Order: sequence, then C-alpha cells, then structure tokens
Amino acid sequence: MKILNKLFNDIGIDLGTANCLIYIKDRGILINEPTVAAINIKTNQILAVGDDAKKMLGRTPQHINVVRPLVGGVISDFEMSREMLRSFFKKLNNQNIGRWGFRRAVVAIPNDLTEVERKSVEDAVLSSGCSNVYLIESPIVAALGAGLNIEDPEASLIVDIGGGTTDIAVISMRGIVASKTLKIAGDKFNQEIVDFIRDEFKLVIGDLTAENIKIAVGSALPLDEKLEMIVRGRDLQTGLPKEILIKNSQIRIVLARLIKQIIESIIEVIEKTPPELVGDMLDKGIFLCGGGALLRGLDEVIQKEIGIESKIVNEPLMCVARGLGKVIDEFENYKNILTDFSLPPQIKL
Repeated sequence: MKILNKLFNDIGIDLGTANCLIYIKDRGILINEPTVAAINIKTNQILAVGDDAKKMLGRTPQHINVVRPLVGGVISDFEMSREMLRSFFKKLNNQNIGRWGFRRAVVAIPNDLTEVERKSVEDAVLSSGCSNVYLIESPIVAALGAGLNIEDPEASLIVDIGGGTTDIAVISMRGIVASKTLKIAGDKFNQEIVDFIRDEFKLVIGDLTAENIKIAVGSALPLDEKLEMIVRGRDLQTGLPKEILIKNSQIRIVLARLIKQIIESIIEVIEKTPPELVGDMLDKGIFLCGGGALLRGLDEVIQKEIGIESKIVNEPLMCVARGLGKVIDEFENYKNILTDFSLPPQIKL
C-alpha cells in the first residue's frame, strides 16, 4: 500500500481565476502560478503557462494568444484549462511526482456553480491525468486553511476575496449555513482602475499595470503615508507613450464602490444566518482570506461598518490550498463532505 501511495499521489487543486495552487500529499504546495496560458494560434501549440505566460500579457504578436481560461471562477475555455493543468502536472512529473498519474484530486470550487459548470471542472481535471475527482466548496476549505473549527455547531464567517469571485459563507457543522458569491474581486478592482485612468487621464493601460497600481498604492482607508506611482501607457488622443502620477487617494475613491458592495453582501449573509450563530460571530469575528484581503485597511473598513472584529488569516493567498491539504491528508475523515462526480450515480455511497 505504501508503494502504491508513492506511485499514485493524491493532490488538491485550488483552480482559481487568478492563480492555480496544487497541493501534493505529504509534500505541501508545489505549484503556485497564475492561471494563464499562451498559445500559438497558427500551430495550435501551447507556448507557456503560469508565470511565463503572464509575462506575455499585452506583449505578444497577433499569432500568439494569451488567455485566462477561467472567468469569475468558472471555466470559460475548457481546452486551455485542460492543457494548462497538463502542463502543471508535467512540471510535477519533472520532480518525479505523478509519473503514474494521480489517484484522486480534490478541487475547490465556488459554492454557486451549476451542475454543468461543476461537470466542466471535473472533466478538465479527469482528462488531465487524475483517476478520481472530488469537488468541495471553497469557503469550507478556506475555513479549514484558516484553522477554524468547522466540526461543532458554532459559526465561522469566512470572506474569500479571490481574483474572479468573492465567496462569503457562514460555516457550521461541516456545512454552509448561509452564503453569497459575488463577481466582484481582484479582477474587477483592476478593471475599475483601467476604466478610471482611461476616463480621467485619457491613458490606456493593461491589466498587469492596473494590478501593479492596486498593489502599490491601493487602499480601503486614507493612509498616513503618502503613496504615489508613475504610470505609463498610451495616450488616447495622440497614440503616443505618456506617463502620469497616480496617488493613493485617487485609487481609494475608485475602489470604494466595490468595497461597499462587498460589505453590503457580508451584511446580507449575516441577516440570513440563524440568530444563535450570529452571536458566535461576535466572539470569533470575520476571517478574511484571498489576495483581495491584502488591500490596505480593508479589514478595518469591514470592522468599522459591520461592528464585528475582522481578521486577515495567516498567508491569505495560501488559505484554500492549505485547507485542501488538510482534506487530502485526512481524506477518510472529510470524505462525506466531498462531491464525487467520478462514480456513476447508481453506485455512489
């Protein structure tokens, strides 16, 4: 049995809109790369995936297409998703992992996916080299990754602000009591910045530049420190290169509307939660994870508006992957909360 376990690894896949993280049993997180792929449309050949492909965004000739195969947490390009996963698995093979395939994969998904969308995730992972695929809602594994107790009848409120979606959920007794998924997250923040700079300064910039602006000077609250950044792009009027100075106060105003919508959705989820569990939140607080949780001052704004202590979990970008690791390492313990589409319905247990 031990020999088989070495030959056929178990893996956890956080297939996010912005980043893909892969956890290997007994080894930890070995893949953490952008969910991006580049293809030569003349030869139909995959040129790069992950970090190498992201560097090509907005910089390629017409015959090279750089795509993000997931939009809003949903697979929008099945073929590219499959090829991207195959490339990641090949990287693992080069580390002498998964040469004989993967026995089973546990994949984190947004909790509002339709059956068709869930099936597309399963098919993409199965066709990439996994024998069995189990799906689990992201908020549950995020709670596990944050070190929260999901076994007892007490509330854990988790807010996972990823690249394509923000998942808000109240977890109790291994299940989701109340939840909401928003298509407002990191990518939407970036798009708002792109639109603002185009409308205000008549300057065209790309998504990568917008993301750098968000990281460098973005915040949810006014800051004591003065943050500024030189931004370069194409002038809409002349078509020539141009640079401008962007300040923290400008980006804060741009993002304020989206942050307000996230806060309103958190309140909506709390209102749908049974009162006994709402009381638990006052003791435990709100836990923030995902890349969006790193926006300066976001936890303070949420705490101020809702009146419940808000905490950013340790290494928020890794939270879901860590939770998948717990599920993989204690598979028999968590098997009953997984959805297995690999087996025909008539023989499911």
